Amino acid sequence: MAFTCATGKHRRPSRMKRGTARAAGVAALTTTGVFGALAAPALAAEPAAEQTGLTPVITIGDSIADEIDAQAAAQKQAADEAEAMKKAEEAAHKKAVAEAKKAREAEARAARAEERRRLNAYVAPISGSYVSTGYQSSSSLWSSGSHTGIDFHASTGTSVHAVGSGTVVEAGWGGAYGNQIVIRMNDGTYTQYGHLSSIAVSVGQTVTPGRQIGLSGATGNVTGPHLHFEARTSPEYGSDIDPVSYLRSHGVNV
Repeated sequence: MAFTCATGKHRRPSRMKRGTARAAGVAALTTTGVFGALAAPALAAEPAAEQTGLTPVITIGDSIADEIDAQAAAQKQAADEAEAMKKAEEAAHKKAVAEAKKAREAEARAARAEERRRLNAYVAPISGSYVSTGYQSSSSLWSSGSHTGIDFHASTGTSVHAVGSGTVVEAGWGGAYGNQIVIRMNDGTYTQYGHLSSIAVSVGQTVTPGRQIGLSGATGNVTGPHLHFEARTSPEYGSDIDPVSYLRSHGVNV
C-alpha cells in the first residue's frame, strides 16, 4: 500500500482565531470562578484590544450597581413624595373651597332668616310711649259712644312707625281722625294711625316694621296731641278689634 504524504507546511492558527479562542477562554474562566486566580498572569502578555480586533467586555462591580439602584430608588421616592404632596395640596385646596362655599351658603341662609324675622316682626307704633286711653273706653267724645282704638301718649312731631310689614291703602284726611294712614298688613289685617301732623308715605307704598310713616299731632276731633291706633279686619270704620291683644299676639309689649 502506498502512503501519500501531504505537501506544504503546517500553518499556525491565524491571529483572529487566537483572539477569539482567548476571549472564549476568559469567559469560561470567569464563569467557573478561576478567573480571579489565574486571569491576571495568563493575560499579562496578551495583545491589546486594537491588535486583536475584539471589543473588551466591561464588568460593573456590585458596589457601583448598588449605588445606581439606590439613586434610582431615591429618585422614585422623591417623585412619589412630590406627587403625594401635589395631591395633598389639591385636596386641601378643594376642601378650603368647599368649606368657603359652605360658609357663604350658611351666612346667606342666616341673612335670609334674619330678614324674614325682621319682616315678620312687629313693633310699637311709637317708641317708649304708653297707652293713655284704652280700647272701648266710654265717652261722649266718640260718635259710637266708645273708643274704637287705643291712644298712645305723644307730643306733636313724635315719630310714628308702621307696626309691621304691609302696603299703604289710605293716606290723607280722614274726617274725625284728621290726617290718617291705613295699612293692609301682610297677615291680611289692617292698622290705622290717626291725628297725624304730617304723612310720610303714599297709597301703594310698601312698608316694613319700624318704618317711619308720619308724625303725631292733634288733627281732627281731639282734645290734645296723641296717636290714635286701631287694628281692623278691613280698612273700614267699624271693623275694629282689640289693638292691645293684636299687638301682644305679635310679640309687642304694650
